[in-house]
Amino acid sequence: MLEAFLDALLLQAGYNAALVALGAGLLGVAAGSSGAFLFLRKRALVSDAIAHATLPGVGLAYIVMVMLGGEGRSLPGLLLGSALSAGAGLLAVQWLVARTRLAEDAAIGAVLSVFFGFGIVLLTVIQNMSRGYQAGLEGFLLGSTAGMLFQDALLIAAGGALAVAFTFLFRRPMTITAFDPEFAATAGIDIRRMDLAMMGLVMGVTVIGLKLVGLILIVAMLIIPPVTARLWSERTEHVVLIAGLFGGLSGYLGAALSASAPNLPTGPIIVLIAFSLFVLSLLAAPRRGLLAGARLRQRYRKSLHRHQGLLAIARNDAVRNPATLKLLRREGLIGRDGTATEKGRDLAATAARNEKRWALARQLYTDDVQAGGYDGSRPIEELLTRDAIAQIDERLGEASRDS
Repeated sequence: MLEAFLDALLLQAGYNAALVALGAGLLGVAAGSSGAFLFLRKRALVSDAIAHATLPGVGLAYIVMVMLGGEGRSLPGLLLGSALSAGAGLLAVQWLVARTRLAEDAAIGAVLSVFFGFGIVLLTVIQNMSRGYQAGLEGFLLGSTAGMLFQDALLIAAGGALAVAFTFLFRRPMTITAFDPEFAATAGIDIRRMDLAMMGLVMGVTVIGLKLVGLILIVAMLIIPPVTARLWSERTEHVVLIAGLFGGLSGYLGAALSASAPNLPTGPIIVLIAFSLFVLSLLAAPRRGLLAGARLRQRYRKSLHRHQGLLAIARNDAVRNPATLKLLRREGLIGRDGTATEKGRDLAATAARNEKRWALARQLYTDDVQAGGYDGSRPIEELLTRDAIAQIDERLGEASRDS
């Protein structure tokens, strides 16, 4: 299986398998980057409504094509029907939000359940039809590449490429709108049209991904990569790029793994890989990961122990906390007999002076104190400017002379 997986990764597993892998990669890039805009706009659930609203379109398109004499399983026709149905669902959500008192999440829940229920009814009707070739329509629920034709794979690849190109062309206005709508409005960007463009892009990605991932799992491809990217960066443009990277990697690896083991479904494997990347990022992201957070908390506790120990030395008090005592000994600030070393006394004098500085700073710079706050875990020089510290020292000198 490993050899087959490597062949699939290197696009040596057959022409169709290579095209599916490239299409899945492009779809992942488009889903991750476009989903990032909705995620940053705090409208990620809209993608769920769009995805579920595609199912009635699939059923209606099949019925119409069969009534016109076709076999009913033409992918372009089914995707067109799903696009029209998704557009209707999106308009229904917007109408409910604009014309009623329903919140957006309630409107999404209503549209999602009604459209999905209607789609299931249509699929049941289709299963009882005597005409057409209805086998395989259930693949639109969870995705399926079994029996995918060359034209189908080419359509998915081309659609993914167009979605990526659209995202690249309109990345700046969509980024500004997602990050700061008020600034976007003052910059002359039509917020309503840009929101529609974002949702239209997500709708396009959803429709393209129906055959590959399925309407249930495409939501994961629109949400998981942006959430993963957010763990790695705080800058909007970086989140969009990283989300596209993680989405593309998930799609490509998932399609390659599915091609190397025919019994593995493509859509669920792609989503599981995306989730695995999320778990790894949750653990190992340099600033927001759990391991980084644990290291930061450990460093913070260590700084507080050191600070409290130094203050105790400055007051000539005995250090009684075992953890503090162990830390001060390890850093050579106190000896084995519990007395402070020369280094410890120097640092203790600095800590005591900083405490006096900050006590006066609380009276002089209230806003700065509220924004930063000095607890000894960070040098006071990182919180106040040199001029502010010089002014505080001058006042402390005057107070000591007066006393």
